[in-house]
Amino acid sequence: MALWLILLPLGAALAVWLLPLDRLAATGLALAAVLGEIGLWITTLVRFDLDSGKLQFEEQASWFKDLGVTFHLGLWGYSLWLIGMTVLVLGAAIAFGARAGRERPRAYFGLMLFLLAAVVAVFEAQDLLLFYVAWEAMLIPLYFLVGVWGGAGRVAATYKFVVYTIAGSLLMLTSIIVYGLQQGTFDMTLTTGSGSMWLFLGFAAAFAIKAPLFPFHGWLPQAYRESPPEVAAVLSGVVSKTAAYGFLRLGVIEFGGPSLRIRDTVLALAAVGLVYGSIVAFRQPDLRGIIAYSSLAQMSLITMGIFSINLAGFDGAILQMVNHGLISGVMFLLAGLVERRAGTSDVARLGGLARGRPILATALLAAGMIALAVPGSATFGGEFLILTGVFASGWAWTVVGAAAIVLAAMYALRLISAVLHDRKGEAVTDSARDLRLPELAFVLPLLGCLIALSIWPNAVASHSFGKAFERCTPLANVLKLTAEDCP
Repeated sequence: MALWLILLPLGAALAVWLLPLDRLAATGLALAAVLGEIGLWITTLVRFDLDSGKLQFEEQASWFKDLGVTFHLGLWGYSLWLIGMTVLVLGAAIAFGARAGRERPRAYFGLMLFLLAAVVAVFEAQDLLLFYVAWEAMLIPLYFLVGVWGGAGRVAATYKFVVYTIAGSLLMLTSIIVYGLQQGTFDMTLTTGSGSMWLFLGFAAAFAIKAPLFPFHGWLPQAYRESPPEVAAVLSGVVSKTAAYGFLRLGVIEFGGPSLRIRDTVLALAAVGLVYGSIVAFRQPDLRGIIAYSSLAQMSLITMGIFSINLAGFDGAILQMVNHGLISGVMFLLAGLVERRAGTSDVARLGGLARGRPILATALLAAGMIALAVPGSATFGGEFLILTGVFASGWAWTVVGAAAIVLAAMYALRLISAVLHDRKGEAVTDSARDLRLPELAFVLPLLGCLIALSIWPNAVASHSFGKAFERCTPLANVLKLTAEDCP
């Protein structure tokens, strides 16, 4: 199953590129591949033992025998949920691109499907070098999707994104080589962990840039504004989660000792990013800017959950990664639909879109309410678990997190009010239509999943690590702690 989750979109990408398909056929093949991927993920979920806490659906073959490198795939409980979120968001993004009528459809849909395969490979890779190959493979389609189909400032945005990303990736590659040679294997299921702070920082730099986290977010504003809306949805909702996953799977689990020693420093940077992102989001003049900086804030909150290094924080971080992936995806897609109707995303020129457009108003209001974490929502559950987790590291972190949640409510309410309920702006005309059925086809599934998670957040929160924490030394059962660091 693990291998087929990669091969299906990869094979579809090659078919779209190589076959002489017209626009309709290329679109149909891409959408069929995504629907097939969703069906394959559901089948995997049904067959997955969510309570075991063990690696499942393993696929393994020797790759570079002399170096101990294997083609090793597998699924943990938390990676399974992240793959499900990835498939849904990228499927909605592809459907948005089809609706928008992107130029050069064969190239466009092929790149989106290739990106899907690369992201799934990141979540499934159990070998360090295989993880790195998948990590770098994500950059190839993103380079073209932003640089070719982006806005007027796409060249500068692409250049900055690539430079930042490559700088972090080179540091991670260095750490991977040294760590693998020290361990005698690159297989993450066989490594015993390391107490090296320098190796940990090499991995952490790559993840902090890709997430991004404060102060490594310099590429974020341009990339999110200049990308096509559906690509921005993928960058914010999906690609950033590969970095959070990396922090958990490689940063914390492989380097338990260094992560414990540097925990307060990371929590401090994440707290600054959480407050900074929330304040700057509130002051942004456009929809894209609000959503972009809210993503910075939410990724900081997720990082706080990961570096709380306890079960509540881990479960909250995983739940919030899934929540934010869906919310960020649907918010960027809705912002794109508003831009298509008004020709702008400047909040000063919008307003009054609720009048005569009840479906658009309902969709945006529902997404906004879940984003501001009203009690009973999935995001409320995720944030509550994260704050519970970081409380064990100090009550001050919980206070900062709670204050930032209030700030999040402010920018979410500002976005809703500016688009729907203020006086009608100059860019809004009576001819701007409500959401149509094809648009609902990619908006409603994301909203439906958020509502389902609001009803049953425990589906993700209590089935990410299985029974790994039920023994007497819970940290030692999950983290690869060295003898001097084992509590």
